[in-house]
Amino acid sequence: MKNILIIHTGGTISMLEDKSTGTVSTTSNHPLVDMNPIFDQIANIKEEHLFNLPSPHITPKHMLKLGEVINEKLSSNSYDGAVITHGTDTLEETAYFLDLFLQVKKPVVLTGAMRSSNEIGSDGLYNLVSSVRVATNVDANDKGVLVVMNDEIHTGKYVTKTSTSNVATFQSPQFGPIGIITKQMVYFHQKLIAYESYPIKNLTKNVALLKAYAGIDGILIDTIYQSNFHGLVIEGFGQGNLPKEAIESVHSLIQNNVPVVLVSRCYQGIVQPTYSYEGGGKHLKELGVIFANGLSGPKARIKLMIALEMTNNMTELAKIFNV
Repeated sequence: MKNILIIHTGGTISMLEDKSTGTVSTTSNHPLVDMNPIFDQIANIKEEHLFNLPSPHITPKHMLKLGEVINEKLSSNSYDGAVITHGTDTLEETAYFLDLFLQVKKPVVLTGAMRSSNEIGSDGLYNLVSSVRVATNVDANDKGVLVVMNDEIHTGKYVTKTSTSNVATFQSPQFGPIGIITKQMVYFHQKLIAYESYPIKNLTKNVALLKAYAGIDGILIDTIYQSNFHGLVIEGFGQGNLPKEAIESVHSLIQNNVPVVLVSRCYQGIVQPTYSYEGGGKHLKELGVIFANGLSGPKARIKLMIALEMTNNMTELAKIFNV
């Protein structure tokens, strides 16, 4: 039987509903600890409580700490895989950070809950059991960081939260889940064809994220530069376009060695240098804007933060984002 480490970080999966008010909040005791009798037929379980935070309170430095713990624990022969319980609001960002950071090939699975453990239809325990089943599956090795929710297995790179409250909120709009979980089996039907790993030691760079809107000009971009950010990710229109009124400020950032990474505000497709008009993708590419390969805005921000710990050379950064 395999040895699986469960690391708790907080989130709805660790919370309880106040029946008198209907509000959900943190508790001093995790409601899903010591569930070993349920796991006895699946794996040998060891649990650790790293944080007890709602996921809006999770920062990239928490992600780095979590990654360091996972690297340390899974580098030994004590554990065959790890499951992390996490709040759903920033789960996709933590999953992608770990996917870029971890140095181990053993299964690492993130899961959470949309309903606290004492709500009707609570999904936390079921998702946790499903995640342990995936982490013990031999086919979960070398798949990158996985997210298991609602009987589906997603990659940390492409999964995103799509609904504020639906238990089926986690989807991978671009490619779909890479596997499913049934009562008897765990099935994988896809895998990533490329993997990245960046063994950074610190997170010291501040990266902003800006969503383009009709009529956006350079005022916010100038403010970001004046606030001493080290990089900017812009969610542009369509295939990667911006209004011409914003271009001078974008160019100014690049000339001052502040990288600008472009993604689309659409949840499917990738940015491309297609349009040659002022502010079109081709024009932006010529100015030195870096195109992200199919990432969402929040995930491109995570990647740029990590990349800037290794280099601020624009050519090298562009290569990193081309993976």
